[in-house]
Amino acid sequence: MARHTADMHADTPPESIHMMDASQLAVPEVSFFVMRHIGVPVGMGAFKRINADHAEIKSMHILTEARGRGLSKRMLTHLMDEARAMGFRRLSLETGVQPTFIAARALYAKAGFTECPPFEGYTLDPNSVFMTLAL
Repeated sequence: MARHTADMHADTPPESIHMMDASQLAVPEVSFFVMRHIGVPVGMGAFKRINADHAEIKSMHILTEARGRGLSKRMLTHLMDEARAMGFRRLSLETGVQPTFIAARALYAKAGFTECPPFEGYTLDPNSVFMTLAL
């Protein structure tokens, strides 16, 4: 979580950081997952219930040294499968426009997410891209 937080603050203006901290992730509306390799955490992902049909991906992150092995795709697939299993019919997300988010945006697009207007409390932000997927 600390590395994810540091990455988010590295090149995104504070007013455009929409990540949830650890205490905000520890609520019943959030499903939080940790990916481990030989017992060592290498990634995390979460989704938050917006309503009975719609959830939002929050705080998806794979450690830099673990990237390039398909773990981001595996985490995203897991989040999508879990959201479907819980009865959600739509999954949305907010991500950054900075170069550090290029790979994430490509991953989401390859999985079928398309750009959409801001949702659930977000407003237009030049540092944000909003995406959604019908499950």
